[in-house]
Amino acid sequence: MRTVSAEEARKIVMGRMTEIDVDVTPIIERVREQGDIAVRYYASRFDGFSGREYRVSQQRIDDAYTKVSSEFIEAISYASKNIEEFARAQRSTLKDLRIEREFGVIGHKVIPLESVACYIPGGRYPLPSTALMTLVPAVVAGVERRVALSPRFTPESIVAADMAGATEILEIGGVHGIAAVAYGTESIKPVSKVVGPGSRYVTAAKKYVFGQVGIDFIAGPSEVAVVIDERADPSVVASDLLAQAEHDVDAGVFILSVDEGVIDRVKKELNAQLEELPTRDIAAESVLRGVAVLCRDIEELQSLCNYMAPEHLELQTSKNEEYAKGLVNYGSLFVGRNSAEVFGDYCSGPNHTLPTSRAARYTGGLSVLDFVKIQTFQELTDVSPLVGPVLELARSEGLEGHARAAEQRLNL
Repeated sequence: MRTVSAEEARKIVMGRMTEIDVDVTPIIERVREQGDIAVRYYASRFDGFSGREYRVSQQRIDDAYTKVSSEFIEAISYASKNIEEFARAQRSTLKDLRIEREFGVIGHKVIPLESVACYIPGGRYPLPSTALMTLVPAVVAGVERRVALSPRFTPESIVAADMAGATEILEIGGVHGIAAVAYGTESIKPVSKVVGPGSRYVTAAKKYVFGQVGIDFIAGPSEVAVVIDERADPSVVASDLLAQAEHDVDAGVFILSVDEGVIDRVKKELNAQLEELPTRDIAAESVLRGVAVLCRDIEELQSLCNYMAPEHLELQTSKNEEYAKGLVNYGSLFVGRNSAEVFGDYCSGPNHTLPTSRAARYTGGLSVLDFVKIQTFQELTDVSPLVGPVLELARSEGLEGHARAAEQRLNL
């Protein structure tokens, strides 16, 4: 990990964004044209798929429960409960709206999406926790068809997807999996929206199919930025950085501080902990690419954080409240020594599917609100107050047909 200035860090962050753009067009177009034949070809080529059926059967689901421990079931149940309670609280903040005006009634309804595909990473580290984070809010929102999608399901992932409320479990992933649920095949009905984190290829595929289906946002590879000062515990900071670094060699790990001494202490601790980490081969590469940013003052640090818009932003300082003021771009904020990002990963309640690659500038993390849509309605009666303004505006735009459609209502 090298130490750079805030200006250099901005260039590095922009470089990470361009790395995500990989060409997925040939795969998606082949799946779109050939359907199941192409899906099976790519599943065999990339995922080692050898069967004819990628839909996980009820028998396999039942068998999966016999292969996991009771402690795992309890942990899934506890995490699901917290995630569901948070999702229900979020959903309660969004209500149907009905406003009576002199010209009639206007408003909106909050309606669940009909179908979603929830992508669950299944490469180097299959993530049962992502099944909970994506499927549970969909259940709370009232989505009828909920597809769990992954290139590889372990018994733990199958149990998590089933307990979280999946109505279908499909063992296909990557670019071809995204294409299959976006466009549909002979055996897979298309969905309305695709959500969930993934590799750069999954991310690029989601970007490609956007418009054919909805997507949540850019989610992957993972990122963490930890703001520290002289009061931070280097061992705690290092452990949080490594928790993200072990996800993927492309994971982004950042330290930001106005104190060079604490940066050096964290670097030393990072190297020491890496020696003992079973996933050090992956984590070491991420750490090597990682960046420590020495800022001139708090204002420069805040400005850089808002520019970076990191997926996870931790504050481990003696002035967390002061640092937090003015911070507006992040996927999720973790304040204080005990607010480890890993608690958010698994079971504290808020979603761990968060925007990466600076997408936090314009969106927040996945939530129950991503599985509903706001549909407005109008039931107008006495439209006389509206006609005059419509005539003026329509004719100012040269749209005479609009004006005449309004005038017709005066003759009714």
